Amino acid sequence: MARNSWILRVLASLVVAASAAPSASAIPAAVRAGYHVIHSYPNLTPPDSLFDLTKQGLVSGIILFGENVDSSNIANTKAVVKRFQSAWAASPYYDGTPLLILTDQEGGQVVRLPGGPVKSAKQIGQSSTPKAAAQTAGQDAAQACKAAGVNGNLAPVNGVYRKAGDFLDRYQRSFGNTSVLVTQCAPTFAKAQQAQGVVATAKHFPGLGAAGTNENTDANPVTINLSLDTLRTVDEVPFGNSIAAGVDMVMPSWAIYPALDAKYPAGLSTKWIQDELRGRLGFSGVTVSDAIEAGALSHGGFGANDGDRGVLATVAGMDLILGSGRNATQGKAIVQALVNGLASGKIDSAAFDAATSRIKALRQKLTF
Repeated sequence: MARNSWILRVLASLVVAASAAPSASAIPAAVRAGYHVIHSYPNLTPPDSLFDLTKQGLVSGIILFGENVDSSNIANTKAVVKRFQSAWAASPYYDGTPLLILTDQEGGQVVRLPGGPVKSAKQIGQSSTPKAAAQTAGQDAAQACKAAGVNGNLAPVNGVYRKAGDFLDRYQRSFGNTSVLVTQCAPTFAKAQQAQGVVATAKHFPGLGAAGTNENTDANPVTINLSLDTLRTVDEVPFGNSIAAGVDMVMPSWAIYPALDAKYPAGLSTKWIQDELRGRLGFSGVTVSDAIEAGALSHGGFGANDGDRGVLATVAGMDLILGSGRNATQGKAIVQALVNGLASGKIDSAAFDAATSRIKALRQKLTF
């Protein structure tokens, strides 16, 4: 009899817990959209409004830039991150998974956090043992991220640079000028980092290696006129190998590649995201946009504002929209645009839910 009473008490507690959790139909549209948006903010101290949005379930994650990081005492930055995680845990829509906390910790000149990798991607590729150096770099990137509470790194770059001093080589962001060398390094970096619990990102698909010195998609539209055969046999090769190695995220490029789509940048292109990345290369993980406010889009006539561009990217197959303008209201505007896109039917509801499932599956892997 005592045993039966204990079973009844357990069943009753499970019923109470189930009734307390919101059903899928009870989740507001804004919360549904919030799973898809990464927010940012200026300076060291986030505004209270961003914590409020987090508690309301409108934030999937935060990206940290150098201005958000207390390099003299990284524990202060980790405390801010913990405050975001606590705000999310206090939300009525909390699902038990952590927020994504992202940064760019590539190595060399492109780091946001104190610590490694000390070597740039190019220095890693030029070392006597590139693969071993890449493994160390991935481990170092993970340690730097973990010290700050960052669980996702928008690295490594998978681009194969063409000429000394071009866009990727200018800041030594490419591992090398052959797909063989980049394939030795990029998947190794990603795998070593993810082994320590920090999400890695292969970027910028299908590759910015042929972009000239001043062809920066952050500032202006860029067109890369390579044949589809060259893109597939050179530029995409490291991405295919990174996917085979289990990279969690891929960031498509904002450049236009007329060989497959002469109208839209890769990150707004169904042909590049759905047909090439997911179809031909078999990527089943999470796609994350480059900065949605980038000049390649804002000067290229793709939508009137960040919200419009977020909808265009989502329709093309982007899972996460990166609002990296360091404006704490930017992410909220993108969330509202996604809500409107779903309501109007411009965004396919079933495809959107499938993207949500991919994001949740990724966040379920996070341990901090």
